[in-house]
Amino acid sequence: MSTFKPADLAREHGLSTQTVRNYERDGFLPAADRTPSGYRIYTEVHAAALRAFLALARACGHAMAGQIMNAVHESRLDHALTLVDRAHAQLLRDRETLDSVRRAIGDLTGAPATPEGPARTIGELARRLGATPATLRKWEEAGIVAPTRDPATGYRRYQPADVRDAELAHLLRRGGYLLEHIAPVVRQIRAAGGTEALAGALTAWQGKLTAQGVAMLDAAAHLSRYLRVAPTGRP
Repeated sequence: MSTFKPADLAREHGLSTQTVRNYERDGFLPAADRTPSGYRIYTEVHAAALRAFLALARACGHAMAGQIMNAVHESRLDHALTLVDRAHAQLLRDRETLDSVRRAIGDLTGAPATPEGPARTIGELARRLGATPATLRKWEEAGIVAPTRDPATGYRRYQPADVRDAELAHLLRRGGYLLEHIAPVVRQIRAAGGTEALAGALTAWQGKLTAQGVAMLDAAAHLSRYLRVAPTGRP
């Protein structure tokens, strides 16, 4: 089997040798053997692991990619596959959010569709989004969501339109948009005005989701190839 130095693996991906060492330290690559003088000896297995990790990072983020590779190296393949499933589920949910927003704005001459469904508490909405109640309170301060209050308890109640707005905010925040940029978009939806600019933004997001979907296919292929040679991968 061919052997490599850290610099060999780093060069293929435009990384520093220290980054490759860090990935091994963090469990994203299997532990390398050492020469008598202490130098790392990487093999084709490590090269495949690095390709899989980087492909996963492009598809679902550095943190999730690290969790998946850690699970593989800890012989928890089912957990690793569950994490992959969650990433696909999040992508599907993002697609559904875009569809719901498009339905909400309606056509250029009509009023936005009225969402339906039960009102939710702050805890229920936070769990739905995978966020925290503190995040939702911050969005409220920014004018992104406007929950009503239960007259008896004073607790926040998020109506279906608030849930829709929070879903869109969550999507845009994960894409790196600032709160001050998200709030005007949400206001446009509520007022059914400025839909041309909003439609352009949603089209751009559709392109990003398509690119992510393709990246996930690429990541799945690299992960599958790695599992065939991983020391603690497929049973």
